[in-house]
Amino acid sequence: MRNNPRADIAYIAGCIISGKKKSSVYDYNQSKHILFSGTIENDKVNTYDHDQGCHISGNGKNGKFSLYHFGDSHHIDLKINGKKFEGYDYGSSCHFNGTVSGSSISLYDFGESQYFNYSL
Repeated sequence: MRNNPRADIAYIAGCIISGKKKSSVYDYNQSKHILFSGTIENDKVNTYDHDQGCHISGNGKNGKFSLYHFGDSHHIDLKINGKKFEGYDYGSSCHFNGTVSGSSISLYDFGESQYFNYSL
C-alpha cells in the first residue's frame, strides 16, 4: 500500500476508535505530520489529506465503512471492532489490520509484510 492511503486509514481509524477529533497524524515511517480537515462521524467520513491534496470519503454502518480515496482513485473497505480495525485497500490489492491504543496507532500492511506506526 502507498504511504498516504496507509496514513489516511490510520488517521480515520484512530479518530473513530479513540473518539478524538484531531487535525493531523504523525507518520513515523515518513517522519512527518500529515494534516487533515473535514469530518469523521460514526457513520460518515469526509476528510481532506492536505499532504496528498485529495479527499477521502464514504459511509459506514455498524463499524463497516466503504471509503473512496480520490487521490489514488480507488475504494478502501474499513471495519472497526472495538480497539481494532481491518480492511482491504483496492489500490494495492492488499489487506491491512491494526490497533489503536490511546493516541497510538499500529497498522500491519499485508502487501508490505510489515507494521507501520502513527500517532494522533
